[in-house]
Amino acid sequence: MLPVILKTTDSQGPLVAVIAICVIVFVIILSSVKIVPQATTFVIERLGTYKTTWETGLHFKVPFIDKVAKKISLKEKVADFVPQAVITKDNVTMQIDTVVFYQVMDPKLYSYGIERPIIAIENLSATTLRNIIGDLELDQTLTSRDIINTKMREILDEATDRWGIKVNRVELKNIIPPKEIQNAMEKQMKAEREKREAILIAEGQKEAAIRVAEGEKESAILRAEAHKEAVIREAEGQAEAILAVQEATAKGLHMIKDVGANDSLIALKGLEALGKLGESPSTKIVIPSDLQGIAGLTTTIKEIAKS
Repeated sequence: MLPVILKTTDSQGPLVAVIAICVIVFVIILSSVKIVPQATTFVIERLGTYKTTWETGLHFKVPFIDKVAKKISLKEKVADFVPQAVITKDNVTMQIDTVVFYQVMDPKLYSYGIERPIIAIENLSATTLRNIIGDLELDQTLTSRDIINTKMREILDEATDRWGIKVNRVELKNIIPPKEIQNAMEKQMKAEREKREAILIAEGQKEAAIRVAEGEKESAILRAEAHKEAVIREAEGQAEAILAVQEATAKGLHMIKDVGANDSLIALKGLEALGKLGESPSTKIVIPSDLQGIAGLTTTIKEIAKS
């Protein structure tokens, strides 16, 4: 039995070797198949030298000769850098931190152009920021964020072209002046708020005073018009009363004349009517310039009284 077993084992040896070789070849072929995902590129080296760049899709590499040197994402990335100490033109030291939005455009240059490109961008942004802020005063720095962002983006984008990087945006996240400057700014803002409040209160009081004056003016006008109307109506009433008395007197004189009354009686009646008119406090009696007529009228009255 033993010789038979040994013979069987010897006959299976080549088969096992073939299977092992097939498995190894399959593993090697499988490892040579690469799938590049979306928005990603693979940098391929052959024997240590740059060979090509694989885009999205299915690719094969030569076993033991080609290798994937780097896998690079083409998505836009954000680099948030620590605050940097900068000095303004008027010698104010402040802390400014920046945020850089960048994107890899050339995987080959990104892989071989510079060592640790993100650190390079950070150092470049720090020096660029110091140069820009050094030409501005404190007030300009606080109010010129857009100008600073634009200048930094242009400078960084131009400098990183040879690294295969495009800088899309640069943002100043925080501008932190010294504590004493912050206190002074807070006091200034408080004073401005109080000033605006005082102006608003004064304008409100002015508007209220104007409205009160306009109301008093309209009230005085209405009172004057009412008084004027009352005086006019009173004068019209007195005029109507005088006219009625005169008409009645004239009618009486006509009646006396019709019945044949003499001049003395007519004069007497005229004096009676004049006396009645003089009883009114608002009636003025005008003495005629013909005093002889008045004397003759008085003589006539005396004669009538004697008779």
